[in-house]
Amino acid sequence: MDTSSLMEQILSKENLNTAYLQVVRNKGAEGVDEMKYTELKEHLAKNGEIIKEQLRTRKYKPQPVRRVEIPKSDGGVRNLGVPTVTDRLVQQAIAQVLTPIYEEQFHDHSYGFRPNRCAQQAIITALDMMNDGYDWIVDIDLEKFFDTVNHDKLMTLIGKTIKDGDVISIIRKFLVSGIMVDDEYKESVIGTPQGGNLSPLLANIMLNELDKEMEQRGLNFVRYADDCIIMVGSEMSAKRVMRNLTKFIEEKLGLKVNMTKSKVDRPNGLKYLGFGFYFDSRAHQFKAKPHEKSVAKFKTKMKQLTCRSWGVSNTYKVQKLNELIRGWINYFKIGSMKTLCAKMDSNIRYRLRMCIWKHWKTSQNREKNLVKLGIDRNTARRVAYTGARIAYVCNKGAVNVAINNKRLASFGLISMLDYYTERCVTC
Repeated sequence: MDTSSLMEQILSKENLNTAYLQVVRNKGAEGVDEMKYTELKEHLAKNGEIIKEQLRTRKYKPQPVRRVEIPKSDGGVRNLGVPTVTDRLVQQAIAQVLTPIYEEQFHDHSYGFRPNRCAQQAIITALDMMNDGYDWIVDIDLEKFFDTVNHDKLMTLIGKTIKDGDVISIIRKFLVSGIMVDDEYKESVIGTPQGGNLSPLLANIMLNELDKEMEQRGLNFVRYADDCIIMVGSEMSAKRVMRNLTKFIEEKLGLKVNMTKSKVDRPNGLKYLGFGFYFDSRAHQFKAKPHEKSVAKFKTKMKQLTCRSWGVSNTYKVQKLNELIRGWINYFKIGSMKTLCAKMDSNIRYRLRMCIWKHWKTSQNREKNLVKLGIDRNTARRVAYTGARIAYVCNKGAVNVAINNKRLASFGLISMLDYYTERCVTC
């Protein structure tokens, strides 16, 4: 394919319109110029032709990205770079043209940030390899990958495929556009800011070299962005692969392997893309399930949404719970979790009953509502005026009968177990 005149494809009306719609759909925070995505249309109406001419003549100058620190579960932070909305449009337009070119080069076992690919496909492929007898895992963790990409090595790789100097020039400018941290400018001599529309493609271009190396060595692997695991047949092989690939990554790609997080392990000691793995002795094969850390995160979020002191309506709480449940099940539906879903359903309903009981506020109102929901008046009065703690009252007896599962369902709460059973591919 001729890649010597890609800038005109990037600047075509159709491509820019598609990029604009994607940027608006993504929404996102403001960059250093504080322009909102809702202001982009008016900005382009006034300056669109100027921007296009600047890109054609290599005079376009990307603005620095705004540094945002996102807390990680392990206590560290993930550095995100927020480009201006105009720069996001340009990056998106570039990515749309370059992606089909590189899709022809990328490895079949690379799943991150690629069209029609997802994390679940990576898990299914990994399970197939484990169940073929490759049940020793090399789990390689790249230390702050997006912050350590070597610009010269990356541009050399891009130059092997892309022959349009205008495109190469603007990509280099985005890489060195700098970072604003608390109103202080810092040069970006290495790294590709995580958060830019072009960054995922650039990451895959860099790590495709690792994929080719692993394929040349005949290794079974799956990679999702910078999360890579290799499946081999023995502990000795796993340790050898860890040594050799660490050397390749650090010497040839100029990246850093985090040796404290990288490890050789069996499937049941692995956490990959939020999933854990276990051996089903009845089926004689490895299966996936939500990792205990993923379950803990879900429970924490669920408790926040069912906090009795949260000053929103119970209808809103149910709405947010349903969003959490749907998102979680849709991600983990390829895993085994019937028992977990049943337990979580019970816990969610219990906590929601406490929210409703507190919302009824007075003993008089609680008695009236219990009677309205079918509890005889004597029992309703005894429960309503008991003075016992909410957790005790809502854990059994009349409150469970009055606010039963069917009534909670009619109130709009979806069942995790039912939703999972409808969608799971392993049931």
